[in-house]
Amino acid sequence: MNFLITAGNTQTPIDRVRCITNTFAGRTGAPIARTAWGRGHTVTFVTSNPDALLEFGLNPRSPGERFSVLSYQTFDELTSILHNQLRVAAFDVVCHSATVSDFLAAGTFTPNAGTFFNARTGEWESGTRTPTLTEQQAGKIRSAEPELWVRLVRAPKLVDRIRHPWGFTGVLVKFELEVDLTEQELVNAAEASRTQSGADVIVANTLDGAAHWAYLGPVAGRYERATRREIPDRLVLALEDLYLKRTRDG
Repeated sequence: MNFLITAGNTQTPIDRVRCITNTFAGRTGAPIARTAWGRGHTVTFVTSNPDALLEFGLNPRSPGERFSVLSYQTFDELTSILHNQLRVAAFDVVCHSATVSDFLAAGTFTPNAGTFFNARTGEWESGTRTPTLTEQQAGKIRSAEPELWVRLVRAPKLVDRIRHPWGFTGVLVKFELEVDLTEQELVNAAEASRTQSGADVIVANTLDGAAHWAYLGPVAGRYERATRREIPDRLVLALEDLYLKRTRDG
């Protein structure tokens, strides 16, 4: 099979030297990529952290035959790579484990003289005038500014673009991270999320449990709890079975 696997985090630039990002470094996708490659599959690994492969015995600068590495940093770069790869290459499986920004910066602002934010009331104030802010558009916003206000807007869900408009018809794996849910609530949320994105399989965990376990499913019609160490093997085996079944059934 031909795998496209994403991993790592995305950066949302504030200016040319600063960004907003998250703490995930691609250590979920890297062992899945290594496992798929080790079982004879072709892997295109799209990651913000190529060096995560070193832990699993692969040199990201020369990983070997059937394994290619594409790197990105920003949300826009990942979007472009996915769009281009899905347009030109025939992938059998897309495994989207990258932790993509939920919000994008849509301007960075400083309060004008006399304008201030009253943290007690949660309101902008400016004496007798209307409170105003100025957008900062320098390549590097001055560090002398007493405060900056970054406007964040909801980012599009890249996993929801993989089917349409990007047209992928193979096996799609989605990853989901939730907070403050029981395990049954997590399974219920995972199934709803999988259906929404048109994914065939989902790997779901909670923030507190992410380092230790996840739920994988549906496999044979049910969700299964797996340790973090077990996930790569169990996921790749499940994808092989699903692909063979689809090929056999035509």
